Amino acid sequence: MPDVLRLVLSLCLLCLSLTAPAQTTLRNEQVQVELLAHAPQGVQAGQTFWLGLRIDHAPHWHTYWQNPGDSGLPTRMAWQLPDGLTAGEIAWPLPKKIPIGTLANYGYEGTVLLAVPVTAASNFQPPASGRLRLELQADWLVCRQECIPQDGRFALELPAHSATALHGALFDAAQAATPRALPGAHSALILEGAKTLQVRVEKLPTAWRGQTLSLLPVTASVVDNAAAQGKGWAQQWEGDVWTARMPVSAERGESPTKMRWVLARGLETAPQAPAVQVDTPVQGQWPALSLGSGVSPELAKALEANARFPAASAPATQAAPVMGWGLALLGALVGGLILNLMPCVFPVLAIKLLGLSRPGVSGAQHRAAGLAYTGGAVASFVLLGGLMLALRAAGEQLGWGFQLQSPAVVTALALLFTLLGLNLAGLFEFGQMLPGGLASLQSRHPTVDAALSGVLAVAIASPCTAPFMGASLGLAVGLPAWQALPVFAAMGLGMALPYLAVSFWPALAHRLPRPGAWMQTFRQAMAFPMFATVVWLVWVLGQQTGMDTVAAVLALLVLLAFAVWAGTRAGRTRLGLWVLTALLGAGLASQWPASDALAPGNANPGNSLGTNASAGNARWQPWSEATLQRELAAGRTVFVDFTAAWCVTCQYNKKTVLADAQVLAAMDARQVLTLRADWTRRDDAITRALHTLGRSGVPVYAVYRPGQAPLVLSELPSVREVVEALNPPH
Repeated sequence: MPDVLRLVLSLCLLCLSLTAPAQTTLRNEQVQVELLAHAPQGVQAGQTFWLGLRIDHAPHWHTYWQNPGDSGLPTRMAWQLPDGLTAGEIAWPLPKKIPIGTLANYGYEGTVLLAVPVTAASNFQPPASGRLRLELQADWLVCRQECIPQDGRFALELPAHSATALHGALFDAAQAATPRALPGAHSALILEGAKTLQVRVEKLPTAWRGQTLSLLPVTASVVDNAAAQGKGWAQQWEGDVWTARMPVSAERGESPTKMRWVLARGLETAPQAPAVQVDTPVQGQWPALSLGSGVSPELAKALEANARFPAASAPATQAAPVMGWGLALLGALVGGLILNLMPCVFPVLAIKLLGLSRPGVSGAQHRAAGLAYTGGAVASFVLLGGLMLALRAAGEQLGWGFQLQSPAVVTALALLFTLLGLNLAGLFEFGQMLPGGLASLQSRHPTVDAALSGVLAVAIASPCTAPFMGASLGLAVGLPAWQALPVFAAMGLGMALPYLAVSFWPALAHRLPRPGAWMQTFRQAMAFPMFATVVWLVWVLGQQTGMDTVAAVLALLVLLAFAVWAGTRAGRTRLGLWVLTALLGAGLASQWPASDALAPGNANPGNSLGTNASAGNARWQPWSEATLQRELAAGRTVFVDFTAAWCVTCQYNKKTVLADAQVLAAMDARQVLTLRADWTRRDDAITRALHTLGRSGVPVYAVYRPGQAPLVLSELPSVREVVEALNPPH
């Protein structure tokens, strides 16, 4: 009877999960984002309906317009729609200028709806179910004083044959706030040696005449965005013709022949809808862009100075002839050996080592297990390194630990570690949960277990860079594959070396503690580092995706624990319970927002959804190449922490050495700017910066000084090493 009740409960949960509505909302501390639809006539062939992303900003936070201004990134959308439906461009509502010190951005605060028209083809046929599944991958940058790149994957089910007009008022308001094209002989004239643009607009609405207007450039990288109305630029009316003089940016990066503008009544910091959009041919000749154009004069001087120091900009992998391939192999071997001290790797190694002291196991079996473990570790490192090299050859900007930049991989590891923790705690044995044939196969081939243990150890140790590994990895990514792959193999050999040595030399095995009841207690105690690793992985997932996904994954972990508990007590029905649980998990994953958040999104030039590494810490500012070069041009020393939430070594260094009072005092005394490059999610700019330093993974700590080559510290720097690196060179 208990078995029957458990089966019924599983079926009920399965039904509930499959009938749950599709989730369309993402919430975090900065924004609430929701996918909405407006189809008052349903979805009909040849007709257009609207989809929109509503963003509700927390106070003082903002996202960006199509021209973000002096910094920032516009919101991007990538749609996955049924055949026959085509999404248009975002109908950008009227933004406002957001001054930030000597800079200015254009964006949105409060609530904004970014609406997109969707057109059904003339031969469009809805599915037989009458319901359309619409999916969206969106990326945005939300800023206050700090900036946090975020993204989300959204899903919405829409009935094709009935009206969807619940949010009609929101879409009507968004359309009213969208600038309308204003035809006419508008123009922009280059004046004063390209220091000023004179914009001339005619046929503006009669009610606007004589009033102060806002002029917002859609074309980026041309005008001085920070110039204020009445101070930086002036405007005047001549009948129905409005003229404004807008200063050109000293860092102009484009020479357009036509520019687009948005005009509205009122101040730029609070423009009033309705707005108009005009295109102005540019009359006159732009000066040719040179080294000093598109960058500040100070930055141009710094670039010229850096040109006299080739080592400052050349990738450190050019030092390969000095370092030598042999030293790279040695560094990889030692680094792999140190990886065994990782808190999530050590339990695996400890259990395997203690297994060698079991009575009744021959020396030949020990050696076979050692070779299998080594083979699994080496093969996994080679495959992981080969995959990274192949993707890089295909144009991807990747580095060591790239797999942990995927929320799906992080989630899979959290599930795996939960299962391992339950196994170590004694709740079940893997053979107990398998059908009889598989269980007997496992018992007949213990070397398979050893090989899989090696694979597992690599999976959980690979995200971080141990001491001596950094330079080897940096060299490997720049070598031909036939030279690079042995470096990765050396890492696997180094990590497998302790187990291999004990399995081949019985004298070492005899030094291990004698078997006894204490081994069961030790094994159960090793479950807690596994559970601690799950906590860390869920935290990483929260940094990447948000709390909705974290809640969904925690629910899946509870579901997994239920499946293990039920399977150990269900006797002949255990396989059925595993199948039902798998169906339940699939149903839950398909309906919960986690399934969308975990899907691989478009790589964006930001880090991820979640918190930036510097958020909440005024000392550490977000890294960017522009910020780094600007501060070097001003003659300032810069310390950069290349980090990631999934890197345990990074978090340890952050809480110890980088937070040490002596280090902080040295930074303050020397007025060192501290930047944090968060690599938790894929960031091509950070990947390129790491490769420039000759590194392929994190942690990396670098000290930059004007006109000098960057100084790269060790992966586990001491307080003394950091303080000495900050001292002025003699």
